[in-house]
Amino acid sequence: MSTQGQEEKRYDPSDTTLKFVNRPDDLDAFPPEEGDQRLRAEMSCGHAVTPESLTAWCRSLLDQGQHTFKCPALKKGTLQKCDKEWPYQEVRRLAVLTTEEMQYFEEKIARLAAVKYCDFKNCPGCKTFVEREDPTNLNVRCTVCTADKKQVYHFCWQCLKEWKGAAPRSDRCDNDGCINHDLEVLKTCSTTALPQVQGVDACPSIRACPTCGQRLEHDKTGCKNLICPRCLKEFCFVCLKLTPECLKTSSYFISCSDGVAPRQTSIPVWRRN
Repeated sequence: MSTQGQEEKRYDPSDTTLKFVNRPDDLDAFPPEEGDQRLRAEMSCGHAVTPESLTAWCRSLLDQGQHTFKCPALKKGTLQKCDKEWPYQEVRRLAVLTTEEMQYFEEKIARLAAVKYCDFKNCPGCKTFVEREDPTNLNVRCTVCTADKKQVYHFCWQCLKEWKGAAPRSDRCDNDGCINHDLEVLKTCSTTALPQVQGVDACPSIRACPTCGQRLEHDKTGCKNLICPRCLKEFCFVCLKLTPECLKTSSYFISCSDGVAPRQTSIPVWRRN
């Protein structure tokens, strides 16, 4: 996809539909350079942005698997995030998205929204979609194959082969090579630093959401917290506590009081009810 250089993005000073403000960009962690004459516009939440900072922030959210856009700026005089959701139409205008960027944003938003609550897989026998009713049991019955074969057909949710061995089980079936690849990634991933978070220079680079188990990576920008695109819970990537609990003894840009949580050895199961 072709991209437009961020420095080329500018607001039209004659655009009376935008509210221009004479204060720093709230999404930029660094103070403006001397002589910086770029126009800043005010978002609906009251925070100031430039087209390039807004584009970069919203793109980073999409890359994290989030299809909604929330303001990361701190409320004035507090350590609390604004967290106001911006409508896509507002983002599109104030980020001055190019045609190529609009296509990328809209396709990504549509895909992420479509799979938000998806818990379906193709049956290895008939290839139809099957929903797993019990997230703690890897043994899944396919009604289509059972009807076609005139006998009960079960397959393994993990290795996607016809089930072998005793059931129910939550770890694996008896097929060779039946392992949880997501869990292996969590156990063996490299470490990463979060440059904007004080004291975090060696944290596992991949985490499972502590609420639903969704696998996530941090893009190394902004604070230490992520919002899971599947369950929409915000948690600390460093200590793995839900954000409200983490913030009782820490802040968004300071290392957690309990330090870096070790690599995860199990994947949380999402209890939706």
